[in-house]
Amino acid sequence: MKKAVVFAILAAALYALNSPFSKLLLRDVPPTMMAGFLYLGAGVGMGLLGLIRARGKRREAPLTRRDLPYTLGMVVLDIAAPIFLMLGLKSTTAANASLLNNFEIVATSLIAMLLFREKIGRRLWLAIGLITLSSLLLSLEDADSLRFSMGSLFVLLACVCWGLENNCTRMLSRGDPLEVVVIKGFGSGLGSVIIALAVGERFPALGHMALILLLGFVAYGLSIYFYVYAQRDLGAAKTSAYYAVAPFIGVALSFLIFRELPGPLFFLALAIMIAGTWLVNRAEE
Repeated sequence: MKKAVVFAILAAALYALNSPFSKLLLRDVPPTMMAGFLYLGAGVGMGLLGLIRARGKRREAPLTRRDLPYTLGMVVLDIAAPIFLMLGLKSTTAANASLLNNFEIVATSLIAMLLFREKIGRRLWLAIGLITLSSLLLSLEDADSLRFSMGSLFVLLACVCWGLENNCTRMLSRGDPLEVVVIKGFGSGLGSVIIALAVGERFPALGHMALILLLGFVAYGLSIYFYVYAQRDLGAAKTSAYYAVAPFIGVALSFLIFRELPGPLFFLALAIMIAGTWLVNRAEE
């Protein structure tokens, strides 16, 4: 169990690199193409690791035909979610987007309860309420007129997609984690690139492409690999709970990179989010 917790936190730390560095690259790369190459980076990187591992004895069980519905669901949702995230990052701050990513806990936990019969205790319910309240505050564009930021709403939509996808991946977690990530990477990456070309986006320059592939390998490939391992012992809701550290690392990186000081509403939402995250982890003790 302790090993699974370490894997979940490591997955979170690697994924935290996504929002701030994607925000930088989105200055020169269109969002759908960006989403596609992030997942292709995961697929290519983990595929190469798989070739290295193939020299040794295979110890993991392969996916089977019975896993096909969850595999297809995982790929389709992984096409939609990063596109929504990149669209959100275009019009909201990296710090805001990073913190909003914790709404994925809410989506994952509720879907795990409703569709997969995972239990949710009182502390986790309270945590879900606090995280939802924080997410609503972060989504407000103007507190006086109660107008919502479209960028924040796109990030929340990405979280809902990833919440459902986390539960699909949970059903595959007894299979080979590397195989799961490679399927995610190539399936979702190629799907997003096809959509990008269909809507008129162009391929990024070679330098930008290399950076996106590297970011995708680290923030998606290695992160998902450790996440799937963690899910084996913790389940979808619990793994998502430990994954909650990622947004706070992302916020810290965003402050360092962009030097943007948010308004008082952000810090109020941050305090509520910290309380909710603390309750999430207390709920899993």
